[in-house]
Amino acid sequence: MPVHTLPAADAIRKLGEFDTLIDARTEDEHALDHVPGAVNWPTLNNAERIAIGTMYKQVNAFEAKKRGAALSARNIAAHIEREVIDKSRTWKPLVYCWRGGNRSGALATILGAIGFQVTLIEGGYKAWRAALVEDIPVRARSLHYRVVCGPTGSGKTRLLQALRAQGAQVLDLEALANHRSSVLGHIPGVPQPSQKRFDSLIWDALRGFDAARPVFVESESKKVGNVRVPDALIDAMRGSPCIDLVLSDEERVALLLEDYDFFVKDSEHFCQRLEALTELRGKAVVEAWTEKVRGGQTPEVVLELLTQHYDPMYAASIARNFKCHPQALRCELSNRSGDALSDAAARLIASPS
Repeated sequence: MPVHTLPAADAIRKLGEFDTLIDARTEDEHALDHVPGAVNWPTLNNAERIAIGTMYKQVNAFEAKKRGAALSARNIAAHIEREVIDKSRTWKPLVYCWRGGNRSGALATILGAIGFQVTLIEGGYKAWRAALVEDIPVRARSLHYRVVCGPTGSGKTRLLQALRAQGAQVLDLEALANHRSSVLGHIPGVPQPSQKRFDSLIWDALRGFDAARPVFVESESKKVGNVRVPDALIDAMRGSPCIDLVLSDEERVALLLEDYDFFVKDSEHFCQRLEALTELRGKAVVEAWTEKVRGGQTPEVVLELLTQHYDPMYAASIARNFKCHPQALRCELSNRSGDALSDAAARLIASPS
Protein backbone atom coordinates (compact mmCIF):
# COMPACT_ATOMS: atom_id res chain seq x y z
CA MET A 1 0.00 0.00 0.00
CA PRO A 2 1.43 3.43 -0.93
CA VAL A 3 2.65 5.72 1.83
CA HIS A 4 0.74 9.00 2.12
CA THR A 5 2.19 12.33 3.19
CA LEU A 6 0.38 14.94 5.25
CA PRO A 7 1.42 18.58 5.67
CA ALA A 8 2.29 19.40 9.27
CA ALA A 9 -0.46 22.05 9.45
CA ASP A 10 -3.01 19.35 8.57
CA ALA A 11 -1.44 16.86 10.98
CA ILE A 12 -2.03 19.41 13.78
CA ARG A 13 -5.77 19.20 13.09
CA LYS A 14 -6.02 15.49 12.30
CA LEU A 15 -3.82 14.00 15.01
CA GLY A 16 -6.71 12.09 16.59
CA GLU A 17 -7.43 10.20 13.36
CA PHE A 18 -4.37 7.95 13.70
CA ASP A 19 -4.07 4.81 15.81
CA THR A 20 -0.38 5.23 16.67
CA LEU A 21 2.01 8.16 16.36
CA ILE A 22 5.55 6.93 15.71
CA ASP A 23 8.71 8.99 16.23
CA ALA A 24 11.51 7.34 14.23
CA ARG A 25 14.21 9.63 15.65
CA THR A 26 16.72 8.74 18.35
CA GLU A 27 15.94 8.44 22.04
CA ASP A 28 17.61 11.79 22.78
CA GLU A 29 15.70 13.61 20.05
CA HIS A 30 12.45 12.11 21.31
CA ALA A 31 13.21 13.09 24.91
CA LEU A 32 13.92 16.70 23.93
CA ASP A 33 10.45 16.97 22.37
CA HIS A 34 8.01 14.94 20.32
CA VAL A 35 4.51 15.00 18.94
CA PRO A 36 2.19 14.57 21.97
CA GLY A 37 1.36 10.90 22.42
CA ALA A 38 4.07 9.64 20.07
CA VAL A 39 5.95 6.43 20.83
CA ASN A 40 9.65 6.18 20.05
CA TRP A 41 10.76 3.60 17.45
CA PRO A 42 14.32 4.72 16.60
CA THR A 43 15.40 3.76 13.13
CA LEU A 44 18.90 4.50 14.41
CA ASN A 45 19.55 4.80 18.13
CA ASN A 46 21.73 7.50 19.72
CA ALA A 47 25.03 5.68 19.36
CA GLU A 48 24.27 4.39 15.87
CA ARG A 49 23.35 7.83 14.57
CA ILE A 50 26.60 9.28 15.87
CA ALA A 51 28.60 6.42 14.34
CA ILE A 52 26.95 6.81 10.94
CA GLY A 53 27.42 10.57 11.01
CA THR A 54 31.11 10.09 11.78
CA MET A 55 31.42 7.61 8.91
CA TYR A 56 29.85 10.15 6.52
CA LYS A 57 32.55 12.66 7.45
CA GLN A 58 35.58 10.40 7.84
CA VAL A 59 34.94 7.73 5.15
CA ASN A 60 32.29 8.58 2.55
CA ALA A 61 28.53 8.78 2.09
CA PHE A 62 28.25 5.46 0.23
CA GLU A 63 29.88 3.40 2.98
CA ALA A 64 27.86 5.25 5.62
CA LYS A 65 24.61 4.57 3.79
CA LYS A 66 25.37 0.85 3.53
CA ARG A 67 26.11 0.59 7.21
CA GLY A 68 23.12 2.79 8.09
CA ALA A 69 20.80 0.65 5.98
CA ALA A 70 21.93 -2.52 7.79
CA LEU A 71 21.40 -0.97 11.19
CA SER A 72 18.05 0.55 10.19
CA ALA A 73 16.76 -2.74 8.79
CA ARG A 74 17.71 -4.57 11.97
CA ASN A 75 16.03 -1.95 14.19
CA ILE A 76 12.88 -1.77 12.06
CA ALA A 77 12.61 -5.57 12.12
CA ALA A 78 12.78 -5.49 15.93
CA HIS A 79 10.06 -2.81 16.10
CA ILE A 80 7.80 -4.86 13.82
CA GLU A 81 8.31 -8.05 15.81
CA ARG A 82 7.69 -6.27 19.08
CA GLU A 83 4.87 -3.87 18.18
CA VAL A 84 3.24 -4.75 14.85
CA ILE A 85 2.63 -8.49 14.66
CA ASP A 86 -0.67 -8.21 16.55
CA LYS A 87 -1.94 -5.19 14.54
CA SER A 88 -4.93 -5.63 12.22
CA ARG A 89 -5.00 -4.52 8.58
CA THR A 90 -6.99 -1.42 9.58
CA TRP A 91 -4.20 -0.05 11.84
CA LYS A 92 -3.29 3.50 10.76
CA PRO A 93 0.05 4.87 11.99
CA LEU A 94 1.44 8.37 11.55
CA VAL A 95 5.24 8.37 11.23
CA TYR A 96 7.84 11.12 11.32
CA CYS A 97 11.55 11.76 11.83
CA TRP A 98 13.55 15.00 11.84
CA ARG A 99 12.66 16.20 8.32
CA GLY A 100 10.53 13.38 6.97
CA GLY A 101 13.44 11.77 5.16
CA ASN A 102 15.39 8.54 5.36
CA ARG A 103 14.61 7.33 8.87
CA SER A 104 10.83 7.68 8.81
CA GLY A 105 10.72 6.88 5.10
CA ALA A 106 12.40 3.50 5.61
CA LEU A 107 10.01 2.54 8.40
CA ALA A 108 6.96 3.81 6.50
CA THR A 109 7.95 1.96 3.32
CA ILE A 110 8.15 -1.38 5.10
CA LEU A 111 4.91 -0.83 7.00
CA GLY A 112 3.22 0.17 3.74
CA ALA A 113 4.58 -2.92 1.99
CA ILE A 114 2.98 -5.05 4.70
CA GLY A 115 -0.36 -3.50 3.80
CA PHE A 116 -0.93 -0.85 6.47
CA GLN A 117 -2.25 2.62 5.66
CA VAL A 118 0.80 4.67 6.65
CA THR A 119 1.05 8.45 6.69
CA LEU A 120 4.23 10.54 6.94
CA ILE A 121 4.34 14.06 8.33
CA GLU A 122 5.64 16.10 5.42
CA GLY A 123 8.81 17.84 6.58
CA GLY A 124 8.98 15.74 9.75
CA TYR A 125 9.34 17.08 13.27
CA LYS A 126 10.92 20.30 12.01
CA ALA A 127 7.76 21.17 10.07
CA TRP A 128 5.56 19.94 12.93
CA ARG A 129 7.32 22.26 15.37
CA ALA A 130 6.82 25.26 13.06
CA ALA A 131 3.12 24.42 12.67
CA LEU A 132 2.70 24.03 16.43
CA VAL A 133 4.31 27.41 17.12
CA GLU A 134 1.82 29.00 14.71
CA ASP A 135 -1.13 27.11 16.19
CA ILE A 136 -0.55 27.94 19.87
CA PRO A 137 -1.66 31.60 19.55
CA VAL A 138 -4.79 30.54 17.68
CA ARG A 139 -5.77 28.09 20.41
CA ALA A 140 -4.74 30.41 23.26
CA ARG A 141 -6.91 33.24 21.94
CA SER A 142 -9.91 30.99 21.34
CA LEU A 143 -10.34 30.29 25.06
CA HIS A 144 -11.47 32.41 27.99
CA TYR A 145 -9.62 32.24 31.28
CA ARG A 146 -10.22 32.86 34.96
CA VAL A 147 -6.90 33.75 36.54
CA VAL A 148 -6.26 32.61 40.10
CA CYS A 149 -4.22 35.33 41.83
CA GLY A 150 -2.88 35.38 45.36
CA PRO A 151 0.44 35.81 47.15
CA THR A 152 2.92 32.98 47.59
CA GLY A 153 1.55 30.23 49.82
CA SER A 154 -2.10 31.19 49.44
CA GLY A 155 -2.94 27.82 47.90
CA LYS A 156 -3.27 28.64 44.20
CA THR A 157 -1.94 25.29 43.03
CA ARG A 158 -4.07 23.39 45.54
CA LEU A 159 -7.13 25.33 44.39
CA LEU A 160 -6.40 24.40 40.77
CA GLN A 161 -6.21 20.76 41.84
CA ALA A 162 -9.53 21.08 43.69
CA LEU A 163 -11.11 22.72 40.63
CA ARG A 164 -9.88 19.92 38.38
CA ALA A 165 -11.19 17.30 40.81
CA GLN A 166 -14.66 18.83 40.41
CA GLY A 167 -14.56 18.77 36.63
CA ALA A 168 -13.35 22.29 35.86
CA GLN A 169 -10.94 22.96 33.01
CA VAL A 170 -7.51 23.70 34.47
CA LEU A 171 -4.25 24.74 32.87
CA ASP A 172 -1.53 24.06 35.45
CA LEU A 173 1.57 25.67 33.95
CA GLU A 174 3.76 24.89 36.97
CA ALA A 175 2.94 21.19 36.70
CA LEU A 176 3.81 21.23 32.99
CA ALA A 177 7.06 23.08 33.74
CA ASN A 178 8.05 20.90 36.73
CA HIS A 179 8.71 24.09 38.69
CA ARG A 180 6.96 26.13 41.37
CA SER A 181 7.71 29.45 39.72
CA SER A 182 9.98 31.26 42.15
CA VAL A 183 13.65 31.52 43.04
CA LEU A 184 13.04 28.68 45.48
CA GLY A 185 10.72 26.83 43.12
CA HIS A 186 13.08 24.22 41.70
CA ILE A 187 11.93 20.71 42.67
CA PRO A 188 14.96 18.60 43.69
CA GLY A 189 15.61 15.68 41.36
CA VAL A 190 12.95 16.75 38.85
CA PRO A 191 14.37 18.32 35.68
CA GLN A 192 12.40 20.89 33.75
CA PRO A 193 11.33 20.07 30.19
CA SER A 194 13.05 21.72 27.26
CA GLN A 195 11.39 24.84 25.92
CA LYS A 196 10.16 22.89 22.89
CA ARG A 197 8.70 20.19 25.12
CA PHE A 198 7.01 22.79 27.33
CA ASP A 199 5.44 24.38 24.25
CA SER A 200 4.17 20.99 23.09
CA LEU A 201 2.69 20.22 26.50
CA ILE A 202 0.90 23.57 26.53
CA TRP A 203 -0.41 23.03 22.99
CA ASP A 204 -1.64 19.56 23.93
CA ALA A 205 -3.45 20.95 26.98
CA LEU A 206 -5.03 23.82 25.03
CA ARG A 207 -6.36 21.54 22.28
CA GLY A 208 -8.21 19.48 24.88
CA PHE A 209 -10.27 22.39 26.25
CA ASP A 210 -13.86 23.24 25.39
CA ALA A 211 -13.97 26.87 24.25
CA ALA A 212 -17.48 27.22 25.67
CA ARG A 213 -16.21 26.70 29.24
CA PRO A 214 -13.70 28.77 31.26
CA VAL A 215 -10.13 27.62 31.82
CA PHE A 216 -8.74 28.24 35.31
CA VAL A 217 -5.06 29.17 35.34
CA GLU A 218 -2.63 30.62 37.88
CA SER A 219 -1.29 34.17 37.53
CA GLU A 220 2.14 33.15 36.27
CA SER A 221 4.93 35.41 35.11
CA LYS A 222 6.38 35.06 31.61
CA LYS A 223 8.87 32.46 32.81
CA VAL A 224 8.26 29.40 34.98
CA GLY A 225 11.74 28.48 36.09
CA ASN A 226 13.81 28.27 32.92
CA VAL A 227 10.97 27.90 30.41
CA ARG A 228 8.91 30.67 28.89
CA VAL A 229 5.12 30.77 28.56
CA PRO A 230 4.09 31.58 24.96
CA ASP A 231 3.42 35.30 24.51
CA ALA A 232 -0.09 34.84 23.15
CA LEU A 233 -1.10 32.80 26.19
CA ILE A 234 0.40 35.28 28.65
CA ASP A 235 -1.33 38.16 26.87
CA ALA A 236 -4.69 36.35 26.98
CA MET A 237 -4.25 35.56 30.69
CA ARG A 238 -3.31 39.12 31.57
CA GLY A 239 -6.47 40.46 29.99
CA SER A 240 -8.76 37.97 31.73
CA PRO A 241 -11.00 38.16 34.85
CA CYS A 242 -9.14 37.46 38.09
CA ILE A 243 -9.84 35.62 41.32
CA ASP A 244 -8.12 36.96 44.45
CA LEU A 245 -7.29 34.02 46.72
CA VAL A 246 -6.83 34.99 50.38
CA LEU A 247 -5.32 32.90 53.19
CA SER A 248 -3.94 33.99 56.57
CA ASP A 249 -0.17 34.34 57.03
CA GLU A 250 -0.12 31.54 59.61
CA GLU A 251 -1.84 29.16 57.22
CA ARG A 252 0.39 30.24 54.32
CA VAL A 253 3.52 29.38 56.30
CA ALA A 254 2.09 25.99 57.25
CA LEU A 255 1.08 25.31 53.64
CA LEU A 256 4.54 26.15 52.31
CA LEU A 257 6.23 23.96 54.90
CA GLU A 258 4.03 21.11 53.67
CA ASP A 259 4.54 21.75 49.97
CA TYR A 260 8.27 22.44 50.29
CA ASP A 261 8.93 19.75 52.87
CA PHE A 262 12.29 18.98 51.25
CA PHE A 263 13.53 22.33 52.59
CA VAL A 264 12.51 21.30 56.11
CA LYS A 265 14.18 17.90 55.75
CA ASP A 266 17.36 19.34 54.21
CA SER A 267 18.15 22.68 55.84
CA GLU A 268 21.45 23.03 53.97
CA HIS A 269 19.65 22.78 50.64
CA PHE A 270 17.28 25.50 51.82
CA CYS A 271 20.24 27.69 52.79
CA GLN A 272 21.83 27.17 49.38
CA ARG A 273 18.63 28.26 47.66
CA LEU A 274 18.35 31.31 49.92
CA GLU A 275 21.77 32.44 48.71
CA ALA A 276 20.18 33.07 45.31
CA LEU A 277 18.39 36.02 46.95
CA THR A 278 21.61 37.75 48.05
CA GLU A 279 21.61 40.23 45.18
CA LEU A 280 18.00 41.23 45.86
CA ARG A 281 17.92 41.18 49.66
CA GLY A 282 21.53 41.81 50.61
CA LYS A 283 24.19 39.62 52.17
CA ALA A 284 23.35 40.51 55.79
CA VAL A 285 19.66 39.63 55.43
CA VAL A 286 20.34 36.32 53.70
CA GLU A 287 23.01 35.38 56.25
CA ALA A 288 20.54 36.11 59.06
CA TRP A 289 17.97 33.86 57.36
CA THR A 290 20.42 30.99 56.89
CA GLU A 291 21.54 31.27 60.50
CA LYS A 292 17.92 31.01 61.66
CA VAL A 293 17.28 28.00 59.41
CA ARG A 294 20.31 26.21 60.83
CA GLY A 295 18.99 27.10 64.28
CA GLY A 296 15.65 25.39 63.65
CA GLN A 297 13.67 28.58 63.00
CA THR A 298 12.55 27.71 59.46
CA PRO A 299 8.89 28.79 60.00
CA GLU A 300 10.06 32.24 61.09
CA VAL A 301 12.27 32.54 58.01
CA VAL A 302 9.41 31.48 55.74
CA LEU A 303 7.18 34.19 57.24
CA GLU A 304 9.87 36.82 56.73
CA LEU A 305 10.41 35.63 53.15
CA LEU A 306 6.71 36.05 52.49
CA THR A 307 6.18 39.45 54.09
CA GLN A 308 9.52 41.06 53.22
CA HIS A 309 10.30 39.55 49.80
CA TYR A 310 7.59 37.66 47.98
CA ASP A 311 4.46 39.65 48.91
CA PRO A 312 5.72 43.09 47.83
CA MET A 313 7.14 41.73 44.57
CA TYR A 314 3.97 39.77 43.82
CA ALA A 315 1.69 42.75 44.54
CA ALA A 316 3.73 44.98 42.23
CA SER A 317 3.76 42.36 39.47
CA ILE A 318 -0.01 41.78 39.66
CA ALA A 319 -0.75 45.53 39.62
CA ARG A 320 1.55 45.98 36.63
CA ASN A 321 0.47 43.01 34.53
CA PHE A 322 -3.10 41.92 35.32
CA LYS A 323 -5.36 44.81 34.36
CA CYS A 324 -8.54 43.13 35.62
CA HIS A 325 -7.18 42.47 39.12
CA PRO A 326 -8.82 45.58 40.69
CA GLN A 327 -12.19 43.95 39.88
CA ALA A 328 -11.07 40.48 41.05
CA LEU A 329 -13.55 38.15 42.71
CA ARG A 330 -12.42 37.69 46.33
CA CYS A 331 -12.09 34.07 47.42
CA GLU A 332 -11.16 33.78 51.09
CA LEU A 333 -10.10 30.46 52.56
CA SER A 334 -10.77 29.81 56.24
CA ASN A 335 -7.79 27.44 56.29
CA ARG A 336 -5.62 25.31 54.00
CA SER A 337 -7.63 22.11 54.40
CA GLY A 338 -8.91 20.04 51.52
CA ASP A 339 -12.49 20.74 52.57
CA ALA A 340 -11.94 24.51 52.49
CA LEU A 341 -10.37 24.28 49.04
CA SER A 342 -13.15 22.02 47.75
CA ASP A 343 -15.79 24.46 48.99
CA ALA A 344 -13.96 27.34 47.32
CA ALA A 345 -13.70 25.39 44.06
CA ALA A 346 -17.42 24.65 44.08
CA ARG A 347 -18.24 28.33 44.64
CA LEU A 348 -15.98 29.41 41.80
CA ILE A 349 -17.40 26.88 39.38
CA ALA A 350 -20.92 28.05 40.25
CA SER A 351 -20.08 31.74 39.96
CA PRO A 352 -20.44 33.61 36.64
CA SER A 353 -17.32 33.71 34.50
